[in-house]
Amino acid sequence: MNFAPKPSRKNAAHDWLDYLRDSEGLGGILAKTEDLAKLKIALKTALAELNLGNLTPKIEIGWRTGGQNELFLLVGGASIATRLQQVLPSLINELAKNGVICSAIKVRLKPAPPAWEMKPRTGQQALEKPKGFNAVARASWEGLLEKLAPDSDLRKAVERLLQNKSK
Repeated sequence: MNFAPKPSRKNAAHDWLDYLRDSEGLGGILAKTEDLAKLKIALKTALAELNLGNLTPKIEIGWRTGGQNELFLLVGGASIATRLQQVLPSLINELAKNGVICSAIKVRLKPAPPAWEMKPRTGQQALEKPKGFNAVARASWEGLLEKLAPDSDLRKAVERLLQNKSK
């Protein structure tokens, strides 16, 4: 039985280098990034003309995929979205003055971060040592301790927990 030969692994690195050298590779990504930076500057200028310059850091901007000349604004709060909706025609005109031609602007809310996201402790919280059990928790653990067999491994673990978590 003849199997197809395995592809050479030596060519993989050269393929990536060719891709990066190609105008559609890294150059294309850098061009899109530069266009996005220019778009952010134009939006900042337009919002400043409408006395809404303070909203600029709270807005993410980009072109909507699939839509022709349709700008997409992603905002963090409903109040910002409502305020932008009220001035959309003026914003489109100001952007046109700054060289950004768009036929429509869609304003959407950013999805909320997940509630379970862990954030590092800051300031005084990082310096505080963990505290012991409160009275109710201690009573609960001691009640469990009384119910366990004297020679039980679980009892020994609960005893160590109660010793280490003193107030």
